[in-house]
Amino acid sequence: MSPRKAAVLRDGGGGQSLREHLISAAERLIAQRGTAGLTVRDIAREAQVADGVLYNHFTGKEELLALALHAHVQTVERELGELPGKAGVGTVEANLHAYLTHGVALHTAILPAFAGLLSRPEVLALFAGMPSPVGDGLGLRAHLARYLRAEQDLGRVARDIGAEAAATMIVGACHELILPRMFFGSAATPAQVPPGFVDDLVAIVTNGIAPARTS
Repeated sequence: MSPRKAAVLRDGGGGQSLREHLISAAERLIAQRGTAGLTVRDIAREAQVADGVLYNHFTGKEELLALALHAHVQTVERELGELPGKAGVGTVEANLHAYLTHGVALHTAILPAFAGLLSRPEVLALFAGMPSPVGDGLGLRAHLARYLRAEQDLGRVARDIGAEAAATMIVGACHELILPRMFFGSAATPAQVPPGFVDDLVAIVTNGIAPARTS
């Protein structure tokens, strides 16, 4: 261990290992400025260690970025608060509204970090190979599908609907609002959620799109 590295951990490491310290430093930079143009030197300076120290604890910059991105997404979701996810509590409509609001806010917050990695598929592949950082490790879609199946068991959601398909439609709507900005717009531009969008989508999911039956 280098003297400089030892000083960093001794003076403010908070019980972290050097590996954890480096991930935390990279996570802070991702939260502040995204991933575009982020270099090993930038991370080393933030962590207050020599550049080469990073390669003693990771297979390369890609692994460090993937781990820091994973930590960043976890932090964002934690700050957004818990998902509803408890069948029988509240109304189904209110819970779906909360899922949609959470999903839009989550994707809006993490977009800049992912936008900077479109040219770094190796980092994205490493990230994809990790347990999901959202939805209690299930991912937002699977978490929502589990909730819907639980509501089906209670009779509050029709048993003949596909929970996975419904969850995909809801989470897909979050993607549709946010992801196009990665390719055609600016990740720095706030997402524009059309007025009434969340309410309309929840109404469609819960009521369907078939015309009202007349007697």
